[in-house]
This record gives sequence, structure tokens and C-alpha cells, in this order.
Amino acid sequence: MADAPKHHTVEKIGGTSMSRVNELRDSLIIGDRKGADLYGRIFVVSAFGGITNLLLEHKKTGEAGVYAAFAGGDGDHEWHAALDRVQHEMIAAHEAVLDHPGDIERATEFVRDRLIGARNCLIDLQRLCSYGHFRLSEHLLQIRELLSGLGEAHSAFVTSLMLQRAGVNARFVDLSGWRDEGNVTLDQRITGAMEAVDPMSELPIVTGYAQCAEGLMREFDRGYSEVTFSRLAALTGAREAIIHKEFHLSSADPNLVGEDAVRKLGRTNYDVADQLSNLGMEAIHPKAAKTLRQSGVPLRVTNAFEPKDPGTLIDDQPAAEPAVEIVTGLDLFALEVFEQDMVGVKGYDASIIEILTRHNVRIVSKVSNANTITHYVDSSMKVLRRVEKDLAAKYPAADITSRAISMVAAVGRDLDTLAVLSRGLNALADNGLEAIGATQGPRPVDVQFIVERDVMKPAIKALHGALVEGQEQAMRQAA
Repeated sequence: MADAPKHHTVEKIGGTSMSRVNELRDSLIIGDRKGADLYGRIFVVSAFGGITNLLLEHKKTGEAGVYAAFAGGDGDHEWHAALDRVQHEMIAAHEAVLDHPGDIERATEFVRDRLIGARNCLIDLQRLCSYGHFRLSEHLLQIRELLSGLGEAHSAFVTSLMLQRAGVNARFVDLSGWRDEGNVTLDQRITGAMEAVDPMSELPIVTGYAQCAEGLMREFDRGYSEVTFSRLAALTGAREAIIHKEFHLSSADPNLVGEDAVRKLGRTNYDVADQLSNLGMEAIHPKAAKTLRQSGVPLRVTNAFEPKDPGTLIDDQPAAEPAVEIVTGLDLFALEVFEQDMVGVKGYDASIIEILTRHNVRIVSKVSNANTITHYVDSSMKVLRRVEKDLAAKYPAADITSRAISMVAAVGRDLDTLAVLSRGLNALADNGLEAIGATQGPRPVDVQFIVERDVMKPAIKALHGALVEGQEQAMRQAA
């Protein structure tokens, strides 16, 4: 399949946008297209907004969904009630986007069939694990995958129904492995499902979740849909991979710096995309970006509700002109380990990283000197306290502290000629702000400024004014 001519695109629609898929039908998917122009595209869809939170757990608050209630052993009532809520919300989601009563009836029957199957599966598993030879903990990952796949199967089925009603030759492509026999790889799952599909004469609507032997959630957890999307683009030899979001990739949050001040990126490269992922401003999952990069497939990020706008192209090319492209920030904790005896002794950093890894704490950046190692981490205070306890047991003589901070980063291509570090510090000082620390690595793609939490927003505004808006003014004057 990889040798096929690159005539088609593979396009992904996120969950929030999926909740308005009826609007996208009339603009992005169909719009003014007719005949053959409707095709040459493969759409990968996420679950409707909020459904995956109900199936697993809330991504931000941690509120238990079906999976968390089942795995936590809170009692049968909790997970049964959670599954009932999923059914109610799924039906409400498709009733909001489907117009025809017959389509609503079919979608509702689809939901009930899948959820009855999932409920029976969980009941059977509970019964099996009541015997001492079987452990529920050994099956939790499979349960998580089973439940997650329900959301994408529902949204893909509903979208295909909606498009068929509008006269489009849409095909529901279910990669979730529902009731399938055998344990295939991700590539086998995709190629098997797409083997008889002709994207030039039909419009495939593909589930963002794909059941496979590798277990996507083991490595990617809820980033799996972008992995499916990127692998599908690579295997089918796509001309371009496109992610449709509800906003443009812009130079900063317009709510912070003003609508008139932000700039749409227009073009950037995968190095910048990786840095944005590290800062929680994910254009695409880094592993998905790697797949596209290695396959030579460029990525485009667009605003789903502005289909005429080409959005931002992400590829391997260097910048025509060096520039700071984005200023963004992230709330973090600074975890500091100080020990006088650290000087000249090897192994401290490896031990700290091992403990952070064990507690699943994400390291965003770090700095060190002779007797101090500071990791800037993305974590909750509750988890960080456990980390501190383990570090204190490992190094009883060490002084271990943590504090809430924010990181503001200026990201772009070929920054080494722009004096971003010094200009950024001056911009903060000119606005009455102070940096706790600042770091610029040897790869000229980002400069990081560490500030107090309460000044992150004004720091972003100050840096954007100096490094993005100010750079544009300087270039215009030079021209």
C-alpha cells in the first residue's frame, strides 16, 4: 500500500470538533464539493467530546469513568451507573448531530449493542477473577482499550450514517477489533481494514482507536488516535496528513496577548512541533510526528471551521528567516535535590530519574550544578510528595524541596542568531518582571524562562511583544 500514488489525504477530527460534526459536514467535509471532489480523503475521528472521559476517567479532574470505577473496585453499582451514563451521553451526542429519525434509531441501536457487549464482558471478567487463579490487575489494560474503542466506533458510525444520508458514499471503517478473532499488529489491522477501500471513490470514516497486539494504550494512553492517524497516512502513502482543530496554530494564546497581536504560524517544522508537545501545547503526539517525518508525509494543522484557510504546514524544512514563532507557558513544579557530597559523585541524577519514572512524573526540563539538581516536572503536588519521600529515603542527608513555578518558552526555528535569551530577559525586566532562571540549549529551537506562577501570563505577553511583534517590526524597518 505504501507504493500507491500520493493522491489522497488522511485527515483527523478531534473530539471537541466532532461534537459539531454536522456543521463540519456542511463546510469541511462536503461544503461546495461535488462528484469526485468529495473523495480522495480518509477521515480519522475521535470520540464525541467528553465521551472518553466518561469511559475512562476525566483527563483533567480525574473523576472516575467506567474504567476507573471498575478498576478501583468501588462496587458493581459504581461502574454499572457509569456505563449507564455513557449510554445516555452517547445517545444525546448523536441526537444532536443527526437529522433523520431512521439514522438516530440505527445509531441508538448501535450504542446499545456495543454497551451491552461491554457490560457482559466486564461481568464475565469479574466472575472469572473471583477464582484465585485469575487476577483482575492482569487484564486492566485490555479493559481500558476495550472501553476506549467504544467512543471512536460510535462517532465513526454516526458520521458515516450522516454522510450517507447526504448522498456521500461514506464507509464506516472499524479498527476497534470488536468481536474480531486473532491478535494482529497495528499495521496488519490497518492494511486489512483498508484493503478493499478505494478512497478515490468512497469516503472512509475510520475509528481513531485501533486494537492491535502492541496495545496502543500501553505506550500512548489517550494519544492513540494520532498514532492511528499517522500510521494510516504512512501505510496508504498519503499526499498529506491533516489535523483539524478548533483553532489555528498561533504565536500565542489570543486571550492573553490579544487577537490583533497573534500571528498564525503558516509554516513550521517537526522540531518546533516536538517542543510544543513537551510544553503541553500539542500539535501532534511526538511518536505520531516521528512516523510522518520518517515516511516523508507533511502535516497540516487547520482550523476545522475555516475550511478555506490552508492552516499551518509542518515539514522537515528549515526556516527561510530565523524567527520566534510561538511563546507559550506551562505550570510546573521545580523539584530540587541539594546535597553537599554530590560533588564529583556519579549516579545521583540516574537515581532521581528512576524515582520520577516510577511515579510516572513527566520531566519537562532540568538544570544542575556541583551539588544541586533541579528537575522541572509536570505533576500534581500529591504525587510529588511521594517522590520527595522516596528521594529522602534514598538520600537522607539531602535537602529536598519543591515549589510551584511556571515555564514560559520562546519556540522557533534557527534561533541561534536572534539573541533570544538576552532580549527575553530584557523584555521581562522592562515590564517589571523577574525570571527565576533561564535556559538555552545547544539546539536552537527554544529558550526557556522560569518565572513565578502568578506572572506567567504577563511574562508571555511581554515576551510575545518583544520577540514576535518586535521582531516583525524590526524586519519591516530593515526592509
